[in-house]
Amino acid sequence: MFFATTNAQVGIGTATPAASAQLDVTSTTKGLLLPRMSNYQRTQIATPVAGLMVWCNNCGSTGELQVFNGGAWTKFDGTAISAVPTLAIGDTYQGGKVAYILQSGDPGYDANTPHGLIAATSDQSTAIRWYNGAYTTTGATGTAIGTGLANTNTIITVQGATATSYAAGLARAYTGGGYTDWYLPSKDELNKLYVNRVAVGGFASIYYWSSSEYDNNNAWIQYFVNAFQFNGSKLNTYGVRAVRAF
Repeated sequence: MFFATTNAQVGIGTATPAASAQLDVTSTTKGLLLPRMSNYQRTQIATPVAGLMVWCNNCGSTGELQVFNGGAWTKFDGTAISAVPTLAIGDTYQGGKVAYILQSGDPGYDANTPHGLIAATSDQSTAIRWYNGAYTTTGATGTAIGTGLANTNTIITVQGATATSYAAGLARAYTGGGYTDWYLPSKDELNKLYVNRVAVGGFASIYYWSSSEYDNNNAWIQYFVNAFQFNGSKLNTYGVRAVRAF
């Protein structure tokens, strides 16, 4: 709840902000969320002022809180900020293993900041259905790199029911490394997992679901033995390996 007092103090969660505070945020169940951005995005802030704080989401191994001291960006404790890590396929990073690093021409590629896919360190299932028990057209037809999350959210919105009873919902429910933005990879994203399966590790010699719908009855799958991709019936049970973007 938001409160404003006559002396221009602002209270969030309290009607009586502390006398020494211009902004008093009071809660026992929630925290204060600062702007989150990449190292490159932070460098694009024009004329930062002393005391400005951000969360750099790709600095160090897990991200870090940073503050501008009037002359330079530092960690919150005043020490030097961490460099953006040099990543390689198979590296442990942000809750999983780096499965793909975007290349020039890929959607979302940034020459200044590495982006790509992180795969969960193990399968979420080796045998689960794509649908929730009834055939329906979800419209989750994206196949390109960068479309898996939208596909996954669309599938869950349309199918509803118990989300963890089908592939997309199970992937979305995964919270490895404390991250909550995992999803079922699209057809092309799934192929990157296959190409780099040895470096990522933990894959079985089975078929895996993508989030890319083929038609009312089928969705794209990939065989992690010979790279073959084809459409399989949504009622069949195949594997799930969740991914997230970085």
